[in-house]
Amino acid sequence: MSDSIPDTLQYTKDHEWAKVEGNRVTVGITAFAVEQLGDITLVNLDAKVGDTLTSGKGFGTIESVKTLSDLFAPVDGKLVAINTDLDSKPEFVNEDCYGKGWMVVLETTADLSELMSAQAYADHVKASGG
Repeated sequence: MSDSIPDTLQYTKDHEWAKVEGNRVTVGITAFAVEQLGDITLVNLDAKVGDTLTSGKGFGTIESVKTLSDLFAPVDGKLVAINTDLDSKPEFVNEDCYGKGWMVVLETTADLSELMSAQAYADHVKASGG
């Protein structure tokens, strides 16, 4: 499992990844989350560009053949970009969750210390039975 956890990203306990570049944070869900969900059929992002998201609060849902799950903001920030490709191609999340399957970009000045390293996330997944 840890092979599929890029060490260039940071993670949350809710199985989201965060790619930090300066004050911008690109967000998506991890391969473990995708594996648990199965085939993604719909990505519904409730927030709009310009909205302020709060760490740990929902910003949308992701639907699969198995279940419906909430998406949570990993950090506080202003929403500056949404991956609108997911409206018509939610399968991008299955095909490339760390690339084409990104969901939102936040602009933040938040403390990012709550995010986990790849190793800490791998330990978290292992502890939760992954």
